[in-house]
Amino acid sequence: MSSCTSSFSTKVPHTFRKNDIFPKKQILGTLSWTKKDSYLGFTAQTSSQTDFVSAMDEDCKLEVNSAYISDGYSKEVEIAVRAVHMACLLCQRVQENLLSESSEHVHSKEDDSPVTIAGMLLIVLDCIVVFWVFGNSRTLLENWVFVDWSVQAIVSWVLSEAYGSNVSIVAEEDVEALSKASATGLLEAVVRTVNECLADAPRFGLKGPDTDLDAKAVLEAISRCSLAGARGSKFWVLDPVDGTLGFVRGDQYAIALALIKDGEPVLGVLGCPNYPMKKEWLSYQNGYRRILSRLTPSTSESSDRGSVLYARKGGGKAWMQPLLHGENKFVWPNSAREIRVSSIDNPALATFCEPVEKANSSHSFTAGLAHSVGLRNQPLRVYSMVKYAAIACGDAEIYMKFARAGYKEKIWDHAAGVLIIEEAGGVVTDAGGQPLDFSKGEYLEGLDRGIIACAGAKLHETIIGAVDASWNSSSL
Repeated sequence: MSSCTSSFSTKVPHTFRKNDIFPKKQILGTLSWTKKDSYLGFTAQTSSQTDFVSAMDEDCKLEVNSAYISDGYSKEVEIAVRAVHMACLLCQRVQENLLSESSEHVHSKEDDSPVTIAGMLLIVLDCIVVFWVFGNSRTLLENWVFVDWSVQAIVSWVLSEAYGSNVSIVAEEDVEALSKASATGLLEAVVRTVNECLADAPRFGLKGPDTDLDAKAVLEAISRCSLAGARGSKFWVLDPVDGTLGFVRGDQYAIALALIKDGEPVLGVLGCPNYPMKKEWLSYQNGYRRILSRLTPSTSESSDRGSVLYARKGGGKAWMQPLLHGENKFVWPNSAREIRVSSIDNPALATFCEPVEKANSSHSFTAGLAHSVGLRNQPLRVYSMVKYAAIACGDAEIYMKFARAGYKEKIWDHAAGVLIIEEAGGVVTDAGGQPLDFSKGEYLEGLDRGIIACAGAKLHETIIGAVDASWNSSSL
């Protein structure tokens, strides 16, 4: 048995990952160690910020005793997961009501054409969206913003109960439109929905309000979230419903919540209410199958959908919980299972994700890039941050997004997903290979060309190299 010390400044206790590699003269704390099959076991023996002097002669791999790993943010993770889980079930109910109303509209239109039911629904699906947008835009807007406001109020209330009314939450929705006299009916609906959801809080191990929230309390909860906190050293960032069109179409969408500290996400929670049991159901091209599954009697395959993914920085693990069904109670960790990114590193076998919408992403550039690196699978076009979930779960290997000129990425569209992929073993950077910077306000300022998320370092290096080789010839 020998002992060694190292000289570099850091905060102790420090969160290590198992099998982290540290160069010589960079071993944290006063260590006792023995050689064992080229590994060095150690125990940290200090609990304050201290400097040490190294006696190490060579680089080494450390095995960390998990009893000494900091369990930072575990309480915050639990509260955030419970809040997002509640919000997911709310969104499921609202979306199912929308689909139920649309299906009645579909069945009321009969013709004698020899189109199959599945094919007809696929066509009608897009017609319904067009009808809603252009023929009934107010209904669409109210349903979408109604859910946004309701989720924002619920998450804000839960966080403020846990951490006080001064908790800093960054989110996009404000209460200006909801406070107008003309929005009285909409406000009443939001208040009713929020109270129905919070009444269910004990089911999730949370304390609900003693009495129903009135309109003033709901508006205060929503307005507690603002853009002003985005330049603070520590704040929550929330996207109540990421993937508006996916939500309206009965497709993929997400509820995303992250905690940012000193410009980095330190915990991330991603609620994916429609995350399917089958990988191929992720693609928006298969939307009619999802519609069919909602118009037919429930089966374990069609009803057992939806998940909440979460991770904390430095934990070295990411987790996925199934959404509650029926009257089941939430008991932590709610049947969570560890998720890891795919081990595929051959581009020819990899699946890559890209946004469905063309308005803020260049499909032509990603298609050319995919061809140049040998990607042969069809792109998995998915709404919202569910793309990050697909990579973290191992259902896809690459996510590429190259925004068109003038478009700026918002921090709430990426924070939770970035951390979850990284803790699941993946890599996320901008197209220059630099980490995303969440410290500059509501936008990801200084972003180099685009965002690249990969299941592993080898694939990531391949994509980065291809971007550099192809960029000058693009029109982005």
